[in-house]
Amino acid sequence: MSRGRRTSASVTPPGKPVPPASSTELPEGFKMTELGPLPEEWEAAQLHLLGQICAGGPAPQGSQYFGGTHPFVRVQHLEEEGYEVQRWDLITDEAVRRYRLRLFPAGTIVFPKSGASIRLEKRAVLARASYLVSHLCAIVPNNDVVDGDFLFFALRSIPLAAEKAEGYPTLSLTEIRQRCVPLPPMCEQRAIAHVLRTVQRAKEATERVVGALKELKKSLMQHLFTYGPVPVTERERVPLQETEIGPLPAHWRVVRLGEVLEKTKQIDPRKKPEWFFKYVDVSSVDNELLRITSYQNFAGKEAPSRARKQIDAGDVLFATVRPYLKRIAIVPPELDGHICSTAFCVLRAKNEIDACYLFFAVSHEPFVQRVAEHQRGSSYPAVTDQDVLREVAPLPQLDEQREIARMLQAVDAKIAAEQARRAALEELFKTLLHLLMTAKLRVPYEGARHA
Repeated sequence: MSRGRRTSASVTPPGKPVPPASSTELPEGFKMTELGPLPEEWEAAQLHLLGQICAGGPAPQGSQYFGGTHPFVRVQHLEEEGYEVQRWDLITDEAVRRYRLRLFPAGTIVFPKSGASIRLEKRAVLARASYLVSHLCAIVPNNDVVDGDFLFFALRSIPLAAEKAEGYPTLSLTEIRQRCVPLPPMCEQRAIAHVLRTVQRAKEATERVVGALKELKKSLMQHLFTYGPVPVTERERVPLQETEIGPLPAHWRVVRLGEVLEKTKQIDPRKKPEWFFKYVDVSSVDNELLRITSYQNFAGKEAPSRARKQIDAGDVLFATVRPYLKRIAIVPPELDGHICSTAFCVLRAKNEIDACYLFFAVSHEPFVQRVAEHQRGSSYPAVTDQDVLREVAPLPQLDEQREIARMLQAVDAKIAAEQARRAALEELFKTLLHLLMTAKLRVPYEGARHA
């Protein structure tokens, strides 16, 4: 956001947005700081005034130093959007003595200070006292002058690596100590931290729900592709047969995928130079959502060399190149008749297999793993369309296929709803973080002035 001067006729009371300013005047009750306009009672405080700043220590080398009881936090243990550090290695007493490691208290704020990871601008708080690797910077807040949660959120609002050169960027402790963050009075710090922490916790709760639903789907798929669409309490009554892909209901068939699919064709869009088409490549498919989330538009004369496979609505796209084997998606109606990359095997269901069931059958992890065993090539590992089409899959009766697809679609819909909620909370958090840290929005707090 702009750091130019803003104008207003009066002090903005807590809970009200700060009015926009002209380029020549500050709002009443505001002053100019190196962070831009801030309320007169706020400061732009250098970090060294707010806590002790130092780096972690060397990482123990050798398996004999691991398997102990002391948490040792590395850069990879910091979640990109997380709050508290939830993962760590465990090191021994000897590792602590041998490497002269310092124990940092719970509540310490940590973030990367060297390497490409600094560009991710990760921030986290130690959930328990831990030792740190030297690539991490630690700030132990001085609770007499700053609320620890507020300082964490303030640091999330300040990019530290934006101007770093390519290569192996580093943040020195000296420049970190000299960086400024906005510092309201303590009561307002706590009020701001409370708002942001509430949204953060709601987002993390939603992430846990998404994780639980994904585990539920995994377990449900295992049940459905072993016993069929029967209640868990009834599975012992299902007669099973042993097959090359494991136990299945006795009345199911095991078929090679190609036996139940229609042949698809390749075309050359360049032979229709004025034809405009939508193009799907492997990057168009989200490997978590298993959905086409983007596409490119091309004229036939500009067609990429891989744009050769025509797709119909309801086709299932199965990526054949590593590491994209889990890029699997159903073609939506708006892409009917358009083009996908030759890096996909296009699966088009015949009458005896339901397209939605086909999608779930080929996205089931055991099927993906069986296909992956056919990968060949060292620099660009891949499978062929024939590898996919020769692989086997379970084939229930059509009504069972549809019931299996319906049950899994219901779980997918719930996952999608929770993911949308998580995305909305993330956007809300980012917006509030900016507005609150620049005082464009203020929250009520004890001792606040009122207009």
